[in-house]
Amino acid sequence: MRIRNFEELVANGLTDEDKEARRICLEVLDKVIEELDPRKMVFSKVRRTGSKLHIDRLTLDLDEFERVYLVGFGKASHLMAEAMEQLIGDKLTRGFINILKDVSFESLTGRVESKKVSHPIPDEEGLLGAKQILKLVSDASEKDLVICLISGGGSAMTPLPAEDITLKDKQRTTQALLKCGARIDEVNAVRKHISAFKGGQLARAAYPATVLSLIVSDVVGDPLEVIASGPTSPDPSTFKDAYEILRRYGIWESVPESVRRRIETGLRGEVEETPKPGDKVFEKVHNVIVGNNRLACHIAAEYAQKLGLNTLILSSVVEGEARHVGTVYGSILVEEALVDNPIEKPAVIIVGGETTVTVRGSGLGGRNQELVLSASRKIKGLRGVAIASLGTDGIDGPTDAAGAIADGKTVSRAEEKSLDPEKYLDDNDSYRFFKSLGDLVFTGPTGTNVTDITVMVALKTG
Repeated sequence: MRIRNFEELVANGLTDEDKEARRICLEVLDKVIEELDPRKMVFSKVRRTGSKLHIDRLTLDLDEFERVYLVGFGKASHLMAEAMEQLIGDKLTRGFINILKDVSFESLTGRVESKKVSHPIPDEEGLLGAKQILKLVSDASEKDLVICLISGGGSAMTPLPAEDITLKDKQRTTQALLKCGARIDEVNAVRKHISAFKGGQLARAAYPATVLSLIVSDVVGDPLEVIASGPTSPDPSTFKDAYEILRRYGIWESVPESVRRRIETGLRGEVEETPKPGDKVFEKVHNVIVGNNRLACHIAAEYAQKLGLNTLILSSVVEGEARHVGTVYGSILVEEALVDNPIEKPAVIIVGGETTVTVRGSGLGGRNQELVLSASRKIKGLRGVAIASLGTDGIDGPTDAAGAIADGKTVSRAEEKSLDPEKYLDDNDSYRFFKSLGDLVFTGPTGTNVTDITVMVALKTG
């Protein structure tokens, strides 16, 4: 089991019906985490026959390249690199990857170096690793192949600031963006314009080499320019966009002066923009999605169907404020429980995407925990229902939990402990709420990230 406290979470159900609904939620989520192994995703997309590498409809002959380089960054980089070394180890010249601090990596060929770095707040090690990656790809010539392994977290894990911006300044800017409730695409639009690495700048450094980027998407809808801030993708965002985002969220005056100066210089056209669509640096760049939230939802649906349950994927591109989305999900579950809509019970309803939390209180929590807390108010008193939501990376906000689970008795259990769900929701304190009930979901880092997945279950009750 990937969910470490699986049995305890099931046992928290007060009735057999609630226990069964919880078990199904957790089994489905556990299967998703198991199948989202980045190695499996790479092997499902990349095949090798002789010297030829087949990726979807693209074929690359490794014998046609003088040197083959491998670079990677993101939460899945160590596992993706392991898979690629198995596939092309005999042809590999050198490699360098930035990996999370709490994972281990040992190169199968001995030719791939790694550096442990911080996430979500960038650190000095990440900066040093980003410099190594940039130097490696800059050494590539027209006759070389650069394989980039890109996954969620890659942006924060390669924090190479633009000239005259310190890492501390970039950290302060990142923290301000994360706290104000900005969407990930907005966060990354700013990051690109205070970076020497992101927004197509890695592709610019690798030019004129051939570049193959294998990408695990952690962004709703899979926009290539947003995933890990699009280091090998054209960047449609501009300095003007970065300026307007900081203004819109009211943090322009609170970000460091060096960041404001860089953006103002860019607005005047005195600093080179990130490479745009049609730029020659992308002529030999191939970006391929190997895993995303849609895949996670389909894994969940297929497993639920094997359990003999009626299954519906509502969407894999949901965004919005976590507490509001949670209220909607709770309402859907009420409708399902009462009138078999949108599908007949026993039902599993699956939703993917990524919500945001605008922090107004002083509590501790994550978007999935807040979503489930919000939903728990709507499903109060229902029998044989459950909702669980987690981050597929095993990390939900600044906590050690992946997410949380609730059923129709969650609110009454809380009230018996003198816990007021509304108060905890208003204080953004979902972590402590669910910790008191023993309903936090723990997986530890999963080694992947395809945003979030929510599973709702409604069983037939007598």
